[in-house]
Amino acid sequence: MRRFLASQAKGLVDQTRRHHHKSRLFLSPLPSLSSPPLPNPARSPLVSLSRFLSSTSDMSASDSTSSLPVTLDNINPKVLKCEYAVRGEIVNIAQKLQEDLKTNKDAYPFDEIIYCNIGNPQSLGQLPIRFFREVLALCDHTSLLDESETHGLFSTDAIDRAWKILDTIPGRATGAYSHSQGIKGLRDTIAAGIEARDGFPADPNDIFLTDGASPAVHMMMQLLLSSEKDGILCPIPQYPLYSASIALHGGSLVPYYLDEATGWGLEISDLKKQLEEARSKGITVRALVVINPGNPTGQVLGEENQRDIVNFCKQEGLVLLADEVYQENVYVPDKKFHSFKKVARSLGHGEKDFALVSFQSVSKGYYGECGKRGGYMEVTGFTSDVREQIYKMASVNLCSNISGQILASLVMSPPKPGDDSYDSYMAERDGILSSMAKRAKTLEEALNNLEGLTCNRAEGAMYLFPQIKLPQKAIEAAEAAKTAPDAFYCKRLLNATGIVVVPGSGFGQVPGTWHFRCTILPQEDKIPAIVNRLTEFHKSFMDEFRE
Repeated sequence: MRRFLASQAKGLVDQTRRHHHKSRLFLSPLPSLSSPPLPNPARSPLVSLSRFLSSTSDMSASDSTSSLPVTLDNINPKVLKCEYAVRGEIVNIAQKLQEDLKTNKDAYPFDEIIYCNIGNPQSLGQLPIRFFREVLALCDHTSLLDESETHGLFSTDAIDRAWKILDTIPGRATGAYSHSQGIKGLRDTIAAGIEARDGFPADPNDIFLTDGASPAVHMMMQLLLSSEKDGILCPIPQYPLYSASIALHGGSLVPYYLDEATGWGLEISDLKKQLEEARSKGITVRALVVINPGNPTGQVLGEENQRDIVNFCKQEGLVLLADEVYQENVYVPDKKFHSFKKVARSLGHGEKDFALVSFQSVSKGYYGECGKRGGYMEVTGFTSDVREQIYKMASVNLCSNISGQILASLVMSPPKPGDDSYDSYMAERDGILSSMAKRAKTLEEALNNLEGLTCNRAEGAMYLFPQIKLPQKAIEAAEAAKTAPDAFYCKRLLNATGIVVVPGSGFGQVPGTWHFRCTILPQEDKIPAIVNRLTEFHKSFMDEFRE
């Protein structure tokens, strides 16, 4: 993870404060906080992870005068190799500015930091779904179920659901450990939800409840990777969880490039090319990662494309790792989410001949319960002896948290027509999703109106990933500041506007192109101000560095 020295941060804040008294837009270069960027990635599977994800960390040797036993020289080198841009250097700068704003509001041309760097809906004002929270409250404070007043405060179906859930928990104790795969009754509910979604059977014994989707991804990387000779086909751009987990578990990232010109299309020909090249270098490719809907790119795969992907994995003997955490976030009428399990089963591939791991989370969708840390993976197409090893890994962590387990079951089995909460639930759900679609469209249009920016349409997920054509003078200024050009732009944007976005170099991108990722999650009343700030900054930035 990135190191951010407190003294440098303080220096940045002090310098920022001084300069803002002179310039509203604060367009002078920031002090360098990082080492020189590494070269752009070649289209080769054997390029190290650090070359896919531009490093902005200071990796200098530890203080030689320290007598402490742990230094950068003797910690696990895989940790040093790991990068996670979504919470990287720019976010650290933003947090320092946020603290300084509390006591020095007049020193800046903005009055708040707007975190557009991460898919964290409730931190930006989204309200939780009432039915979900009612059930959680009743499960955690069970004495409420015995109070007559409860029926006037809680919906009847929330009360009924709480009783049903508690009856599946030994001792009705939500503070106790559960089965390492998760509470069996909750897995039954999730399996029924998957079956209703896909039209094909689901087995609760295939489901492993986890603290969000991230631990499940780590678990699969730990299972599949034993050395750098093991590789994972991973999209570029990609969500940095994958590159980070591959690095931490000692494997090799084998890139395949999404085609920006065709709306971030996934081409089977590129998959085959990258797979063959990796194998020619002695890499055993174990799995293919597909993120659908896409993060950071926001595309939704067509069903025919998904069939081709399934057939490719079947032919090549690859595990398909399907990141489907944004399955509820589809905003365009001509696209629809189809799970890879549904696609595989419709092609006749089953438990005996096709290895598939599907990831789901309570953090995304319309629910946005990031802090509750709930999720699951559905593991199919693995032999019983391998499944025992997966269970062993799960048991090392004892179990996932019970609130997250309950939420995962609620997400996959929300109120149904006729239930007391159904109408209010549908109004909340549809209101959130329609607002996201509106925000996505507004931001997409605003970005496409800016000089040198192009942005594909937001079909799904929670992000836009525009390409920015930076002037040569800006690229040279970034090189002088020893940072990647898109990171240079994002730092300047933060200092001028308080808006936090993530450089495209943190996700990987085609060499010679520059991007940034911006969430669509600020509430609707914030969007006009974000557009105005971004437009004003971008015009000044381009004028400053114009040839």
